Amino acid sequence: MTFDATASSPARARSRAGLPSLRFLAAAGAVIALITGCGDTMPGTSPAPPVTGPASEGELTETDVDAWLDGLVPAALETEGIAGAAVSVVHDGEILTSRGYGNSDTGVGYEYEETAAADIVTTPVDPDETMFRAGAVTKLFTATAVMRLVEAGELDLDTDVNEYVDFSLNTSFDEPVTLRHLLTHTAGFEETVADTVVPSGSEPDLRADVVDAPPEQVYEPGTVPSYSDYGYALAGYVVEATGGVPYQEYVDENVLAPLGMDTSTTWYPLLDELKSMPVGYATDDSRPQGFETMANAPAGSLSTTATDMARFMLAHLDAGDDGDPSVLSRRTLDLMHAPALDEDTLGGLAEGPRMTLGFFEEDRNGQRIIGHGGDIGPFHTHTQIYPEEGTGIFVAFNSSGYEKTSTLRLREALMFGFADRYFPEEEQEEDPPAGGLVSPEPEERARAVAGSYNGSGSTRSTFLKALDVFQETEVTVRMDLSILVSPGPETGRPTAYEEIEPWVWREVEGQRILTARVAEGEVEALGYGSAFSLLPVEPERSAAIALPVLFLSVGVLVLALLSWSIGALTRWRLSLPGRDRAGRPARVITRIAVTATVAACAGWVLAIMTIMDLRDVSPLTLRAVQVAQAVGVLGVVPAAMVVLDDVRRRAGWLRCAGGVLVLAALAGCGWFAVSFGLLVPDISY
Repeated sequence: MTFDATASSPARARSRAGLPSLRFLAAAGAVIALITGCGDTMPGTSPAPPVTGPASEGELTETDVDAWLDGLVPAALETEGIAGAAVSVVHDGEILTSRGYGNSDTGVGYEYEETAAADIVTTPVDPDETMFRAGAVTKLFTATAVMRLVEAGELDLDTDVNEYVDFSLNTSFDEPVTLRHLLTHTAGFEETVADTVVPSGSEPDLRADVVDAPPEQVYEPGTVPSYSDYGYALAGYVVEATGGVPYQEYVDENVLAPLGMDTSTTWYPLLDELKSMPVGYATDDSRPQGFETMANAPAGSLSTTATDMARFMLAHLDAGDDGDPSVLSRRTLDLMHAPALDEDTLGGLAEGPRMTLGFFEEDRNGQRIIGHGGDIGPFHTHTQIYPEEGTGIFVAFNSSGYEKTSTLRLREALMFGFADRYFPEEEQEEDPPAGGLVSPEPEERARAVAGSYNGSGSTRSTFLKALDVFQETEVTVRMDLSILVSPGPETGRPTAYEEIEPWVWREVEGQRILTARVAEGEVEALGYGSAFSLLPVEPERSAAIALPVLFLSVGVLVLALLSWSIGALTRWRLSLPGRDRAGRPARVITRIAVTATVAACAGWVLAIMTIMDLRDVSPLTLRAVQVAQAVGVLGVVPAAMVVLDDVRRRAGWLRCAGGVLVLAALAGCGWFAVSFGLLVPDISY
């Protein structure tokens, strides 16, 4: 099962979608904290959610579901520090239940510190009226709109998207980008961060979002699952261009209105008739957060209620043959819900979860489940549909909680718990290992996948590539030939997988699947969660090499600056003579290069921290940092001249050793800058 943490990335909204909210130098610590933050949990295991419902099997009725939810959600909200939640469940063509928990308005405003607790007025969550921002769940509505136009014969899933838009796509491969690629996150575009949030007082412009500064296409279409907000923004623009009206108007009139989703919209500002604006909180005792307007509306602009989402789930379960409202025929729904790509392009990745035309495969207990999650600011949502069982569940939270994983734990408790209670796994006899796993081949396959990986969604062509070194995933082989993935791509903690078929691994004591695509004995990619993959890191660019080189180099340069400063001050105070003039130009230029390199490192840290907060950094600032970095790289030449001059003049081993260290440090920083794109001409992000 995959819980989509993309804002909707970045995802992407951006979750904050699609790039992780990591800081440059603090990123390593954040990853370590996430990995080690599971207390006494042994590597390879996943701790149970903080609160669970009854373990016994239940009957899928309103009474039983309400009792199960009432026993789970209120206590979990209090434990995790989440202000409010809403849950809706559909079954057999009707809304089984729609429940609200906690508060939509906590009464905590900006005057909270001066307000007595007895005077605080709260507003409970109303599942029919309380709106939540849906984040990336919006993509299901974008995909539904596309499929409505496909059904009408106005769009074709496998036609070059250039046929439908009024500009030329920025592509790098001969294979054309199609709607099938866009809806399955395999169009090959890397993610971007700039201009994700629309400035206050401005209106979002979808065409500008997809045309101005488009991301680089870094993978051949159809081959690498890589979650993409840009891809869905582009799909939404195809809807807009083909439908002849703004994307929001098309979705509201052709998807929401026919289904009776009267308390939902993709517009911002919200329509006048929608009186309750979504209000979110970091925790249940914090002040309300502002409403960020995202530029890529088709990727994350929906505001909705639990009851309205129940109507949407029913529409995807019932084609409306009995007069019920729907927007797609049964034939189109079946097409939309089926895996959209196969081994012809995905290779071995097709053995694991795959994208349908909009939905993630999220199977559990042998049940086929399709769904999508969304995270945008303090709002967190998830939708799951059981097509063969006529069942669906939607959950939404208006707070992130005390910890980064608070809503993830509660989502798992609800989604896993719902499946385990109402669709438990049938007892099966233990089958012998598939694929002749008693042979030496399992060890060979395990050794083949061992190594360092980066997520396919990381930036490949800009200076943000430097973040990769702080976000590596390590795969190691354990004594029993299972593999340990650290951190697990869907758990955030070390997770063990055991091979169940050649090149297919399943989570130990879990149900997550990891697959490998292999060519000529080399692992090209590891696939997980339908729209995500891990790609091998070149050994010389791995964190094991890059981080020590970077930190040691910067440390040497900082010490050199301090040493020179202290030496100059000492000579001045004691009126001591300085070094002779021979070789002085090279020494001066070297010191300028060292200063520039240290300044550039500080500049990159501040710039990337700012960008990860979804705030813009001016191009002039980025160019200035690049110039400083370039000066440092060029400083390798005079630094080498200083070393040669000191050796020739027999200046003493201490001075020569210091010169060699400075030369090596400048070279190390220069290597990092070149290897991780800090000097690329394109400063877009």
